[in-house]
Amino acid sequence: MSINLYVKDAFFIVAGICSAAFGLESFLLPNRFIDGGATGISLLITEITQIPLWVLIIIVNVPFIFMAFRAIGRQFAIKAIIAILGLALVLFAVDFPEVTQDKLLVAVFGGFFLGAGIGLSIRGGSVLDGTEILAIFLSRKWGVKIGDVIILVNVVIFMAAAYLLSIEAALYSMLTYLAASKTLDFVVEGIEEYTGVTIISDESEQIREMVIEKMGRGLTIYQAKGGYGKNGKQNEYDVIYTVITRLEIRKLHIEIEKIDKKAFVVMNSINDTKGGMVKKRFLNT
Repeated sequence: MSINLYVKDAFFIVAGICSAAFGLESFLLPNRFIDGGATGISLLITEITQIPLWVLIIIVNVPFIFMAFRAIGRQFAIKAIIAILGLALVLFAVDFPEVTQDKLLVAVFGGFFLGAGIGLSIRGGSVLDGTEILAIFLSRKWGVKIGDVIILVNVVIFMAAAYLLSIEAALYSMLTYLAASKTLDFVVEGIEEYTGVTIISDESEQIREMVIEKMGRGLTIYQAKGGYGKNGKQNEYDVIYTVITRLEIRKLHIEIEKIDKKAFVVMNSINDTKGGMVKKRFLNT
């Protein structure tokens, strides 16, 4: 790994620690709001036991770190240890001021800064919340879905919050979690969402030229054979696959309609891409 990559990762992790600590101390802690995941567990325990949050951040995440060694790898686990200890240190040493007592603002912006912090740490190859480590671990061990594990953990946390704190606190905490999760997705995946497009048409050559020249995109062509009809009739044809941004979907539909109104088009969401011609060209309008 190059020095520049180390510096870049360190920047993301440090920025993530500062953002998460600010969200916790300036918004969530003073107003008794919690979040989902390991951070939510830590916030909930500190509310009912008065144990300092920085201590609980370490204790609650210890089992997840051991899982990270087994499920993901040594390098990731070491980065996670550094990030979690860094967050605990900032929470212990830095006294962030309370920004507001407005519950809606606390839920939205507390979640925003916490989600941004977790997202930035992920961009740096680390993690500040061990819930996803647990989900990955259980997914590989028992074959359960990662999303199902995360949802189940958070349902338990918010039910506990409703019982131990209040229903109102639990509802606001759910809003905090939604703000945090959406911010995390934005930070990790970026503003541009990509769409993979598969096109099957008798006019594949014209569509190929259109994608390259008018859309400014690279593409892949592969041979396929269809099977349909009463007698199992099979036709051989070229299948075109390309990746575009969501802002270009309408333009692509219009251009395909001009060439072949009967073209079969399948689209699927892609979180991110690397290389190729997706990020090298400006959006054509």
